Amino acid sequence: MGKGWIKSGITVILGVILLNFLATHFYLRFDLTEDQRYTLSEAAGDAVQKLEGEVMVDVLLDGDLPPEFLRLQKESRQILEEFAEENPGLIIDYVNPLEEETDIEATIAQLQGLGLTPVNITVENTGKTTQELLFPWALVTHKERTVKVPLLKNKLGASTEDRINNSVQNLEYAFSDAFYKLGIKDKKRIAVLKGNGELPDAYMADFLTTIQDYYNIGAITLDSVASNPEGTLDILKQYDLALIAKPTEAFTDGEKYLLDQYMVNGGRSIWLVDPVVAELDSLFNNEGKSLAYIRDLNIDDLLFRYGVRVNPNLVNDLYFTQVVLASGEGNDAQYNPVPWFYHPMVFSQENHPVNSNIEALRFQFASVLDTLSNTYKKTVLLQSSPLSKADGVPRTISLDMITSEPDRETYKPGGMPLAVLVEGEFKSAYVNRIRPIKLSSHQDQGPQNKMIVIGDGDLIRNQMRNGRPLELGYDKWTNNFYGNKEFLINCLNYMLEDTGLINIRAKEINIPLLDQEKIAQHKTKWQLINIGLPLLATLLFGLIFNVLRRRKYAR
Repeated sequence: MGKGWIKSGITVILGVILLNFLATHFYLRFDLTEDQRYTLSEAAGDAVQKLEGEVMVDVLLDGDLPPEFLRLQKESRQILEEFAEENPGLIIDYVNPLEEETDIEATIAQLQGLGLTPVNITVENTGKTTQELLFPWALVTHKERTVKVPLLKNKLGASTEDRINNSVQNLEYAFSDAFYKLGIKDKKRIAVLKGNGELPDAYMADFLTTIQDYYNIGAITLDSVASNPEGTLDILKQYDLALIAKPTEAFTDGEKYLLDQYMVNGGRSIWLVDPVVAELDSLFNNEGKSLAYIRDLNIDDLLFRYGVRVNPNLVNDLYFTQVVLASGEGNDAQYNPVPWFYHPMVFSQENHPVNSNIEALRFQFASVLDTLSNTYKKTVLLQSSPLSKADGVPRTISLDMITSEPDRETYKPGGMPLAVLVEGEFKSAYVNRIRPIKLSSHQDQGPQNKMIVIGDGDLIRNQMRNGRPLELGYDKWTNNFYGNKEFLINCLNYMLEDTGLINIRAKEINIPLLDQEKIAQHKTKWQLINIGLPLLATLLFGLIFNVLRRRKYAR
């Protein structure tokens, strides 16, 4: 019997040694979560694997953090460990940028100068509560290039807990996006069209600055179409996509034909158009009124041939965003947010990778799009709410509408298209038509292509403060964030075949949250169970032990 115990002991020891050897040389883990939370998508793994050499990741989340941000730090650590398994060159460091700094104000200013915006947090220490600044960012550096990674994602009307949950879901995309930017070698090219009264660069600055990490950007005017159409088309064809952002002056027939040939030759395009002249600023006069009327851009027939009609009307929606109006004068002036039905809040239907997992968008004086029957595939990416209607123009728009109760019965039919994706083998709109200019390289039929038409030129417009552009989607008057930038970046990624990042963003993580109503309802019961049950078990154990002890020694 003694030899058997010795053999068993030796077997156990050898087994432990073997397991330790295997664990040292072979790494294996299983993700048993339903949504595969701790498994990187293929595109995320590819993004980090392409980076050769050391990749430094500085996570600015360290020190005394509130519980919510400790959770964000923990989730960041876990996702970065997954990335480190894909690329052993990843070096991760967690730092508190304000720790041991003699001049904290200067450090804060330096961080803000880098574009890192802080958040205010409440810290409790030895019974005292203080407000401190926290920078929920990470910096990824590779070969002297550094990319900022926002760890905290803004969400419209969300509590801190909801924002953390939303941010956790976004972590894989946020870091993958940074690795992807650092790994780009050959950037595709985007032409920003100028010359037809498009938005000034200052009002597109945030969006253009953001996409510079992905693409090369150039400004193109069509002024020389009449004198040198072939040369202008050749220059335009060097770009993979044309961005037409809120033109306010009509295109000539020659310019329109040139854009048609650009698209037939495979050039992608995104059109953000306002077929109605209507601006909020025009209402700030003594009468508080302004006339909305048709803006003739001379592109209706072009877009019509590709299966989209932009209607000269205004979407009036009971799912609205707010504008801020001043009441009183001088020091007594008060700024109050009021509903504005011509600025719809648009929620994604999430029926396509482009519009998946994005926040509500803000439209301003939007117009309805119609999809027409032809051979092209058309996908409605965004639409108005079920409680919306289209107001025809010309019409007088007045600030008095904010004091009038809307008649909900008139808000029909609702669900009107505001952004449409068109895909197919594009056929020229000038087949069997007289061409306004002569092009020796004219094509009637082109390869597989895509275009997106959006019935609002201001969807890409950022606000300004003290002459500086603010983040696209941020409303400085109401302090709300909207998903305009995410949607437009998704549009570009999809149009230029960068679908990996879109698929990562669309990945959903189901975070189980406690039901606050049930917590309040059953609070006393669970307190009794958690406190009383251990005491009862201890008492019962003591009684049994005492009885057994007496029996033993009574003999």
